[in-house]
Amino acid sequence: MTLPFFVYGTLRPGEPNHDLFLRGRTRSEEPGRLTDAVLYDGPGYPYAVEEPGGVVSGELVAALPEAYPELLAELDRLEEYVPGDPRSLYERVDRNVVRGDGTTVRAWVYVAAPHVAALLRARGTRIAGGDWLNRVH
Repeated sequence: MTLPFFVYGTLRPGEPNHDLFLRGRTRSEEPGRLTDAVLYDGPGYPYAVEEPGGVVSGELVAALPEAYPELLAELDRLEEYVPGDPRSLYERVDRNVVRGDGTTVRAWVYVAAPHVAALLRARGTRIAGGDWLNRVH
């Protein structure tokens, strides 16, 4: 399934992994919001944790078709996601993301794996407002 990506942390424009992974490989990048999720500090990088009523800000990124397969594999490695591996830090899931104009689109989102989400809920630091770029350093 070829979907855009919703990025909310170090892959956003101006953050270190944007240039390393996305520059020159995207067809479009636009603001978006993931609903029913909250953001926790990693530290150093964030985790989206699914939670009713929350909102996470980020960008909706559509990859160039010719770059998609390689980019998908590279982002899975970056996010330490291996399908079916219980040691994965993140899971890649398809979710609705709200565009700036209010329409929704399905997108890949890397959310905290269940064991990581449980730890974060118990003793993690939540990022107020759900926007990694506005976090207090």
